Amino acid sequence: MRKYLIALTLLVSVTGYAQKRPYDTVPNLPEHYWVRLEKFKKETALPGKIVFLGNSITEGGNWKRLLKDSTIINRGISGDNTFGMLARIDEVVALKPASLFILIGTNDLSKKIPVEAIIENIFAIVSQVKAGSPKTKIFVQSIFPVNETVEKFPAQFNNGSNILIINDQLSRYGERLRYTYVDVYSKLLDDQGRLHKNYTWDGLHLNAAGYQRWVEVLKSLKHL
Repeated sequence: MRKYLIALTLLVSVTGYAQKRPYDTVPNLPEHYWVRLEKFKKETALPGKIVFLGNSITEGGNWKRLLKDSTIINRGISGDNTFGMLARIDEVVALKPASLFILIGTNDLSKKIPVEAIIENIFAIVSQVKAGSPKTKIFVQSIFPVNETVEKFPAQFNNGSNILIINDQLSRYGERLRYTYVDVYSKLLDDQGRLHKNYTWDGLHLNAAGYQRWVEVLKSLKHL
């Protein structure tokens, strides 16, 4: 019974905007969302470390191994969107990260949430981190490209033009809002402007080579 009460409470908090907006703001995998939050509560995470915050693409990364650092904190939740991230950002702020790498937005687009709302939410996430942990270095990463030609590609994620619009705005406001924009998008492309098949297994999520490339980009920019 307790787990269902937790789930209900969480869904109420995450869907707070839903009653006011004509689109679905619930994360794509709501049950997985609260399971991950319960897991986070039980973890012993040291403050002042590097935190990766995002959706399934972040959750799928074995960051401790990739970066050879056992203190790395993974706060990715598969199916999460900007509304879900806003609802749980206090837990991340409490960690007082030395560096915070944010990647979010593709699940919002899969639900046809307007780009304006997505951008507004990302800026709100940055603002809350700045207010609660002013010494944290915030890195807002570009939404990654997709490749609809790959077998098993989930069609609802074919939102390439909107990804470009959001990334453009994220790049424009970094200095004003005091975060560092990280262009990973262009480093994952093939000659056709799609997510390179060498870096993905379904046209959306990364494979081992994709994660390695992501880390190489961050290291080349001296962010790690």
